[in-house]
Amino acid sequence: MTRTFLQADDVHELVAEQFGSDSRLARLDRLTGGSKKGVYRLELDDRTTVILYVWAAGENYWPPSPTVPDDPFTDASGAELFVTNHAALTAAGVGIPRLIMLDRDGRYLDADIALLEDAGALRLEALMERDRAAAAAPLATLGDALRRMHTTFGPNYGKLAAITRGEASQTRRTEDIIVDRALGHLDATAARDARLADAHHRIAAHVHHLRGEVAPRQTYALVHGELGPDHVLVTPAGEPVMIDFEGLSYFDVEWEHAWLQMRFGDAYPALRPALRPVDLDPDRLELYRYAQVLSLIEGPLRIADTDFPDRQWMLDLAEWNITKVLAAV
Repeated sequence: MTRTFLQADDVHELVAEQFGSDSRLARLDRLTGGSKKGVYRLELDDRTTVILYVWAAGENYWPPSPTVPDDPFTDASGAELFVTNHAALTAAGVGIPRLIMLDRDGRYLDADIALLEDAGALRLEALMERDRAAAAAPLATLGDALRRMHTTFGPNYGKLAAITRGEASQTRRTEDIIVDRALGHLDATAARDARLADAHHRIAAHVHHLRGEVAPRQTYALVHGELGPDHVLVTPAGEPVMIDFEGLSYFDVEWEHAWLQMRFGDAYPALRPALRPVDLDPDRLELYRYAQVLSLIEGPLRIADTDFPDRQWMLDLAEWNITKVLAAV
C-alpha cells in the first residue's frame, strides 16, 4: 500500500484549538519504532513539545494472520484499548504519559488520535547501555510499579476493555491459550523455513511437554504484555514512564516476566530483585518463554513481507529466535 504520513498542515487545527490560536507548529517528526500506530513529536514555536498518537490503517504495518480467538494479546492496538488501559495504570500508580486529549470523533484527522505529554526520548534500554549506575533508581521505581500491577487482580483474564464490556469469559486455562498460540506460530513459520519444518514435530512435542508440567491456577493480575527496557522512557527527572501499553491485560504474571527475561537478556538475573517479582511458577514461566520465542519468529517474518522500513532488523530478529527454538530440541 502507499503510505501517507502526517504533514504540518494536517495538524494546524489541532494545534490552534489545543494550544491557542497564537501557537505555531515549528517541527513535526514521525518517530521510528512504532509498527501499529503513528507516533509523532510536535514542537511548538515556544519550544513546547507533545506526542501525538495516530491509529490509522496507513500507520499499521502488520498484515492480518490467523489468531487464537481468546488470546488477549491479539490485535492489541487502538484508541479504546489505550484509554481504558491508561485509566487502569493511572489508578495503579504506574508512571505513564499524561493524557492531554483524546479524539475518537474525527474532529481533527480521519483517525482516532491522542495527544500526550512528552516524556522525552531517553529509553531505559539506552540508559542501561550508557550508564548502568544511573539506571539503578529508575529500575527500582519500575520494580515498585510492577509490584503494584502484579498485585492488582481481576476476576477474569483478558483485555481490560473486553472485561469492561462484559465480553471476557473465563472458558479455558490460560496455558492452553498460549499453547494454541505457540503452535499456530510454529505452523506459520514451518511453512517458511525448512529448518523449522524439519523440527516441527519435535518443537510441538516440546511445547506439549512444557504444558504438561504447568499446574492449574486462576489468579490474574495486570500485565503490560510486552514489557522491556525499550518500552520504558526515563524522564529528565529520572522517572520511568511506561509506553506502548495497549496490550495491558489481566493475565498470568509469568507472561510478563518471560518477556522481561527475554528483553533484558543476560542482565535479567542480576536485575530480577530490583523488578520485585511476585512468586512465579517456574514451569509456567518456561512455557511462556518458549511460546514468546516462537512469536518472535512468526511476527518478524510476517512484517518483513510488508514495506516496513527496517526489514533486515526483523529478519535478523527472526533468525536469532530460530536458533533459540531449535536449541531446545
